[in-house]
Amino acid sequence: MKKVVLAYSGGLDTSVAIKWLKDKGYEVIAYMADVGQEKTTTAAVERAKKAGASKVVVKDLKRKFAADYIWPALKAGAVYEGRYTLATALSRPLIAAEQVAVAHAEKATAVAHGCTGKGNDQVRFEVTTQALDGSLEIIAPVREWEFKSREEEIRYAKRHRIPIDVTKKSPFSIDKNIWGVSVEAGVLEDPNVEPPQASFQWTRGAESRNPKERAIEIQFEKGVPVGLEGKRLDALKLILRLNALGSEYGIGRMDMIENRLVGIKSRETYEAPAATILNQAHKDLESLVLDRELLHFKEGIAQKYAELVYYGLWFTPLRVALDRFVEETQKNVSGSVRVKLRKYSSQVVGRKSPHSLYRESLATYGAKDKFDQRLAKGFIDLWALPYKK
Repeated sequence: MKKVVLAYSGGLDTSVAIKWLKDKGYEVIAYMADVGQEKTTTAAVERAKKAGASKVVVKDLKRKFAADYIWPALKAGAVYEGRYTLATALSRPLIAAEQVAVAHAEKATAVAHGCTGKGNDQVRFEVTTQALDGSLEIIAPVREWEFKSREEEIRYAKRHRIPIDVTKKSPFSIDKNIWGVSVEAGVLEDPNVEPPQASFQWTRGAESRNPKERAIEIQFEKGVPVGLEGKRLDALKLILRLNALGSEYGIGRMDMIENRLVGIKSRETYEAPAATILNQAHKDLESLVLDRELLHFKEGIAQKYAELVYYGLWFTPLRVALDRFVEETQKNVSGSVRVKLRKYSSQVVGRKSPHSLYRESLATYGAKDKFDQRLAKGFIDLWALPYKK
């Protein structure tokens, strides 16, 4: 019997997919990747076994996600369409790469996922799989099976005694990991409807809270956040701490019309407290230590990097090459940034670095001024020369 490794979330679609794949003649190995979904793993493992999985493999990938995916994207300044900090998009190549590794370890000939045919995730899973092992068969049950609605799936699950919890079904489609929450569907499909409180996960209740303003200081070494308030923290602890802090203030909410890779527009809402704060702080520190031409050129690289992540092209030569460029730009991005947290917003209010290119004696208008303003006349004349009539 052929083996297939199914990326298993524990929800209705992938639980039904286990039985559906078995009916197609596959031995199903359910693979669960923990990137910070905040779900009960034990119940999902039991559900997978009762649905017919011969084995369940669970991998804790949170630290690997932070070090090998989140930090490179942060250093690159990757934010899709200027707003989306790529939480879900960044997790998919990691999950898919580990799925391929499980397939190799289990001597499986196929992998499967529960993505729909109109989303971005199907592309991210399948391109990653093909980039790492093009010999693996890829099965996408939700694109292929006979079920036309969620109700049909539920009837199928009940008929085959697949344990599912349909009583607590949210009207929203929610994806969580340590870098953020993405929410869609339900009333959010009308782009003119304000997101209801029920759609928020981490920042819910921020409207009724009035936390006092506070300033925090974040330490960076070569573009990587390494500490908070002078205390050194590993990547995972630092991200989780900033998520908790930022959520109290309602920081990191985004509501945007997004251009999906498949060509349609979708309305997405996001919560990304740590990502919002760290992107602001990192960008501000770069402005202090990078020269103008490098800083401006890197902005274009940031956009391309974000597109590669969003389009599922993590395991490509261009992303590897861009990482090498980014690493060169981060050699002097060390220092500390002070960020003030307010309700719904964070603002950089101070920054310092041993590699700072800022010179008070050149910038000041006071008595310490050492800038020879007489030189400006010649500079302007030369600058204007090509355009002088």
